Amino acid sequence: MTRAGIGYDLHRLIKGRRFLLGGVEIPFSKGEDGHSDGDVLAHAVCDALLGASGLGDIGELFPPDDPAWKDADSMTILRNVFVRVKQAGWQLVNLDCVIVCEKPKVLPYRDVIRNSLAEVLEASPDKVFLKGKTAEGLGSVGKGKAVEVMSVCLLERP
Repeated sequence: MTRAGIGYDLHRLIKGRRFLLGGVEIPFSKGEDGHSDGDVLAHAVCDALLGASGLGDIGELFPPDDPAWKDADSMTILRNVFVRVKQAGWQLVNLDCVIVCEKPKVLPYRDVIRNSLAEVLEASPDKVFLKGKTAEGLGSVGKGKAVEVMSVCLLERP
């Protein structure tokens, strides 16, 4: 059996926070606002995995109003999600992500981010891919006020 899952997340960018993508801190003057550490990529990947496996969604399992998740490491959340996915009998076939932000540029960090995600997902880096795009100056993302991520994963149950 094979299933696809889609994940999406959007976070405001504010001063005084770290800019994190897939557990990798990228030097920038702003970072993602959020109840946890705000790692928008990790959150979108969680929802893709949860959707494909039918195990819920990130907001349901890690409620943003729960103090236990205040400033939580999103890669720990992703690890927790992947453990649930594996326990349900699923394994990752591949993951593909699109990161949309005007700045910072994602390409110089792509390989380290892929490796970070692959490690948590117990996969080889060639099963994880990501692309950086801009919003061409349109909307909150295009004006540098937010970052958004779309992700798609394929899971199989042998």
